[in-house]
Amino acid sequence: MLPLQENTAQFDLDAYHPTPVIHQLRASILHKLRHKEDPLPDIQGREETKKDVLRALLSGHNLYLISEEGTGKTRLAKSIAKLLPPIPVIKGCCYNDDPKWPKHLLCPRCRASEDPVEEFGIEFKSGDQRFSRIQGNDYTDESKLLGLKDIHAIVGGKSPVDPSVFAATGVFRANRGILFLDELPSIRSKIQVILHPITEEKLVILEEYGLEHPLDLILIATGNPQSFAHLNEVPRPLLDRLEMIYMPLPDKDVEREIMLQEKFVIDNGFYSPAREESYIPVPVTKAEIKRDVILPWWNLYVLNAAIDHSRCCSLLDRKPSIRASARGLDHTYASAELNRHKMALLSDVCDGLKLALRGRIELRPDKGDAENAAENFRITDEVSEDMLWNAVENLKNQFLEGIDERMIAEELASFPTNGNRDISGWLQNCPELKRAVDRMKNLSSEKVNIDLLNDEEKQLLRNPDALPDDIISQYDYSAVEIICNAVLHDKLIAPEIISDKIFIPKMVPWAREE
Repeated sequence: MLPLQENTAQFDLDAYHPTPVIHQLRASILHKLRHKEDPLPDIQGREETKKDVLRALLSGHNLYLISEEGTGKTRLAKSIAKLLPPIPVIKGCCYNDDPKWPKHLLCPRCRASEDPVEEFGIEFKSGDQRFSRIQGNDYTDESKLLGLKDIHAIVGGKSPVDPSVFAATGVFRANRGILFLDELPSIRSKIQVILHPITEEKLVILEEYGLEHPLDLILIATGNPQSFAHLNEVPRPLLDRLEMIYMPLPDKDVEREIMLQEKFVIDNGFYSPAREESYIPVPVTKAEIKRDVILPWWNLYVLNAAIDHSRCCSLLDRKPSIRASARGLDHTYASAELNRHKMALLSDVCDGLKLALRGRIELRPDKGDAENAAENFRITDEVSEDMLWNAVENLKNQFLEGIDERMIAEELASFPTNGNRDISGWLQNCPELKRAVDRMKNLSSEKVNIDLLNDEEKQLLRNPDALPDDIISQYDYSAVEIICNAVLHDKLIAPEIISDKIFIPKMVPWAREE
């Protein structure tokens, strides 16, 4: 196996095509999921945290990891970097410019060259090397995040506002990789706003130079619970651009394994030979990363209704923006991908909703627990699930219009327990429920703009007979699931009869007291 830097002779630049970081991560995660491999094997336990991280990454969004010190946030971020393949960069470029990028994407040095590949050459950076860390503290300022002026260039006669005198640091080193910003709240709030265009538009704005430079990266920020007195406030617009995820300490049995794995051992240490890697350019294709999950209109509607309900919820001091709706949709698709569902089910909606609302809503002080981050996250998720319960309640008339609910309740009593959601055969023996399902399916073209759907969703509406039987069966199951939840709201069937067969969002009793 050749060392990474020696593979340039085998690299076919003509056949190579640049791929954005979010596509590389998505392809790597999906590949491991399809082969039933753990995408983040370095993180023991904390399965729900890992799932939220993977949801956010599959959706191409930035992370904000919240926990006390020493829970493994840095290890998690480095594990994500390991999912990235080696990439070619223009040699010596501190911006990690791609050799196939057009001129307007290149740094000032590479842009000034007639042929930067010919002049500087190509080198490769592994996934590990595509990880850039910035430690947040009171002294983290614009120069540490972005860069500073090259005094020697100015003394040599260049203008202080010439972009070529700007020496890039910080976020530029993370270009085409992972930017790990440790202890975000330790940075002064007025400095944190620099991150707004980076997280939203993938741009660094250098006003002094009249320069906007694009960046291709994923930001992983970390922070301690907000009750810590020394922290600066994270601006709400920045929080709205990040997916907030709580990372707890592992369970004791997992912690014992970590203790044994990380105990001091005598080995070759720094005298070990350098690890060797080979660079084999494997292009990421659209087929590998496209979203082929189908989201039925009824689950789209309950997701939208749940977020809408949160904006008038008396339990919240802070209400979500429209970004929460878009992220909730993204994370619903990602949840289905994580669970290997071809059809996004109500449980996928619930998981997507929880992730989308964390960091975008804030509980009233008397309802949350500011001193206990884990408890505060738990209550927030509980309230989010209650909003989904409310959404089904508010929409049940749309789902049950013209349907004999009592007959459906009787038919649901024989719901099969085969565990594989293959209910199409059973449905043929439930005439009223089948009529309700067919009605729901027939409404699809009225409820959504078909031009905005993915290829599989369009095919389901236009030519369902061409789809495999398992997709149709999952479609039937999803319709039965939402009808069943709607019937539950009218108390025509006992929850325990079907609770092990379908997902039922949990109602929060104390929320009804408001």
